[in-house]
Amino acid sequence: MISNQILQNTIDGLHNLTKVDFAVMDSDASVLAATFNDLDALVDPVTVFAASEADSQTALGYHFFKVFDEQQLEFVVLSKGDTDEASILGKVATFQIQELMVAYKERFDKDNFIKNLLLDNLLLVDIYNRSKKLHVDINAKRVVMVVEVGPNKDGDELDRVRSVFGGKTRDFVTAVDERNIIVVKEVNDGDTNADIDKIAAVIIDAFHDKESKHVRVSYGTVVSEIKEVSKSYKEANMAMDVGKIFFAEKNIIAYSALGIGRLIYQLPIPLCKMFISEIFENKSPDDFDEETLVTINKFFENSLNVSETSRQLYIHRNTLVYRLDKLEKSTGLDLRVFEDAITFKIALMVVKYMKYMEDEKF
Repeated sequence: MISNQILQNTIDGLHNLTKVDFAVMDSDASVLAATFNDLDALVDPVTVFAASEADSQTALGYHFFKVFDEQQLEFVVLSKGDTDEASILGKVATFQIQELMVAYKERFDKDNFIKNLLLDNLLLVDIYNRSKKLHVDINAKRVVMVVEVGPNKDGDELDRVRSVFGGKTRDFVTAVDERNIIVVKEVNDGDTNADIDKIAAVIIDAFHDKESKHVRVSYGTVVSEIKEVSKSYKEANMAMDVGKIFFAEKNIIAYSALGIGRLIYQLPIPLCKMFISEIFENKSPDDFDEETLVTINKFFENSLNVSETSRQLYIHRNTLVYRLDKLEKSTGLDLRVFEDAITFKIALMVVKYMKYMEDEKF
């Protein structure tokens, strides 16, 4: 469970402080970490010691100690030297590795619990029982964030995101698939979407040496019970997908900001095609020229305000009215009328959704 590099760093630190040499072997006497060479002569003594009933012993100028994981022998720690000091420091190294193993195991258990929680793999009674056992607050407010790093992964994405939260034990960073990193973030009562956006921006900044446009963060709604975390996770996943369709220019997207986009995203494609066919007959918004599409989008941006739209497009008011009249003749929809404008806006979004889904198939 503990990597060899962590073991090596641990005994290197102790060696630098005490000048005593250490080694760590597994129960089969394979060397995992050491601060000295010439360990071949110790293979047989360690094998014999591992098979014995003793928890520690002194032999051949070394002190031997066992590290157990739930009564199962995990490591054999050696400290070099016949002195009492070497024996005491060997016990210190053993204790340090024992505590590391407990900490890593707790982290692994929590990580496994959070993964199953996100994926709805736990019964309600299991959620509460395991939360209590792992000391996870069941009533804390949390939000789930999905971090999509994009192509050219370098393998350190989890560590980068974890570095944002430091040693905070109330926040969890994990991964349930190869594409995304998941953050289960505990939030305060007064936190708003703006506060969560700031956290998302810090996460994106952790990948500053990558192309930041490839890094996207989405998040669900804040939930107040541990059993609802999976709900926030599903919302964050939908926000990621819908955001790519309707908010492609944004790299931070909240589920609550999706609007009608999240409804369109759940429509079957045949129904979408039928809707477009009924609204535009044999035409599609894609058939309009660039000038018309720019006019339509700007008109929507300005809440159907003719004067403000003509000003921003640097055209005369009458020119804009002419374009809107021309569009009405072509489609039967007058964008100056609220109901027609809503229908047209939804149609544009439906077409964008269908194009995205077609591209995804290939």
